[in-house]
Amino acid sequence: MIRRIALLTWALLMLLSPSLVAAQVGITVTASNVDVSFPSQAVFTVNAESYVDIVDVRLYYQVNKMNYAEVVSEGWADFTPASKVEANWTWDMTNASLPPGAEVTYWWRIEDAAGNKIETSPKIMHFDDGRYTWQSLTGTVPQDGELTLFWYTGSDSFARELMDACQEGLARLTQDIGTYPKRPIKIYIYASDSDLKGAMISSNEWSGGVAFTDFGIIAISISPSELDWGKKALVHELTHLVVRQATFSPYGQLPLWLDEGLAMYNEGGLDPVLRSYLEEAILKDELISVRSLCSPFSAYSEKAYLSYAESYSLVEYLLDNYGQDKMLDLLALLKQGNTYDEALTEVYGFDMDGLDACWRATLTSPVVPAPRTSLPPALIAVLAALATTLTLWGALALEKRTWRRSSGKSTM
Repeated sequence: MIRRIALLTWALLMLLSPSLVAAQVGITVTASNVDVSFPSQAVFTVNAESYVDIVDVRLYYQVNKMNYAEVVSEGWADFTPASKVEANWTWDMTNASLPPGAEVTYWWRIEDAAGNKIETSPKIMHFDDGRYTWQSLTGTVPQDGELTLFWYTGSDSFARELMDACQEGLARLTQDIGTYPKRPIKIYIYASDSDLKGAMISSNEWSGGVAFTDFGIIAISISPSELDWGKKALVHELTHLVVRQATFSPYGQLPLWLDEGLAMYNEGGLDPVLRSYLEEAILKDELISVRSLCSPFSAYSEKAYLSYAESYSLVEYLLDNYGQDKMLDLLALLKQGNTYDEALTEVYGFDMDGLDACWRATLTSPVVPAPRTSLPPALIAVLAALATTLTLWGALALEKRTWRRSSGKSTM
């Protein structure tokens, strides 16, 4: 009889207070969202309830980029313990350096006073630049990869020409060098330098474009009137990005002459003005040694121009005389952490000094150097920022490239 009464009482409680009984099962998440204020911050919010006070709320997140190891970050949410809470965590992007279009996977971990714990299903935060109404164009690239171009100023044909140039450059890179994209690529085309600066937290040094190689993202300013320059600039930066993916490793990095030489070679022929610097150096026997070209290039413009011209010529020499397979072998050994001398010797049979001698032997001195009619549109005011970036390349997760206008923009 007593048992029947107890069962009846329990049934009545369920009928009268179903929410109370259900709540004792554990924690319930009623809402979760993120509000992005590009480019300065992102505010993550979660609403949860339990039959006892919720005492701990934390956000866990992973940035979607190339990493040497899996990295999960943690943020402690701001809230007042209660049975129903709204907790939030603000991510200050001042030091995050996320590019437009970056993706972040996040989830919440919540605990109440009774020891109940819950983790929400992962969601994706898209760190998009919502200041503009973007159009997009997606194309395929070698090895079934994907490239998406975003723009907001210019016609469909403007975007199509840029896409065609990118696809042709990546196809040429695969054919000539043997490397191809390892992950999807996004390119954001800003209509002006000022628009692009607005997308960067630290904008003082940014005036033309930036490649976030570990994210597979390029942000660059190209107006419809700069289409020809834009095509070459994108091919150059795409080459840096793809080579970076192919050689991503904590153990080694490329010599600067090889990194820049590959990017310039994939653009096409050497700029006539840069070639004039090379020809004059050959004539005067003032070429920079290959060993010196491994270090950051000179801040003096004429030496910098010569450094880029020699880098192109060195890569051209290796590919023309030894082919794609050898270049791939060289990149693989550098990725594994071999020294520059070790890698060159194993692949080609000579070290850097030997490369220097063999390459110089193929150069023909002109009677007079070609005239310089204009400054090269690829080299102005990038040298200091680029040199710093590439020196730290193996340790940094972000690669920055800077341009500004003079007679043109730089793509180095």
